Amino acid sequence: MDEKTSYLDGRVRVAVGDITTFDGDAIVNAANASLLGGGGVDGAIHSAGGPEILRECRRIRERDYPDGLPTGRAVRTTAGRLAAKAVVHTVGPVWHGGSDGEDDLLASCYRESLRIAAEAGYRRVAFPAISTGVYGFPADRAARIAFRTVSDFLRSNELPGEVTMVLFSPHDAETFIRAVR
Repeated sequence: MDEKTSYLDGRVRVAVGDITTFDGDAIVNAANASLLGGGGVDGAIHSAGGPEILRECRRIRERDYPDGLPTGRAVRTTAGRLAAKAVVHTVGPVWHGGSDGEDDLLASCYRESLRIAAEAGYRRVAFPAISTGVYGFPADRAARIAFRTVSDFLRSNELPGEVTMVLFSPHDAETFIRAVR
């Protein structure tokens, strides 16, 4: 992973790379409500992690969320074959113009994922840019929400000790960096 910059005394980092190769405690999956895989980051995580992730997601659906994981919520599974210990799955909001509570739901994705990581004792966690792909959330707006929510959480909590925003391309990383300046 190619690190671009860091914030909050190194507790928040921005890197370009493949989140499936992150060697830390947990990676966050920008999942869909079904938890059964999909495209983009979700598909890459399920593919690289193997069938163990899908099996756990199915159990979670059957036991806790038969109608799908609600937007803004998060759950944890094994990481299967990934280098990380766990995957935290969260469902980001679909962009409907900004008047449908999308900002609050996106912030909830980050907060809930961090809460789960902290409760599990995870020190190093990686996030993708949630909802900015096919869900259409404007990347600069999403970056500001992500940075503010993560920073607020870290200021109030010892864990996780480090959060890395792993963005797919240098352009995505630059969008994030510009948005938080």
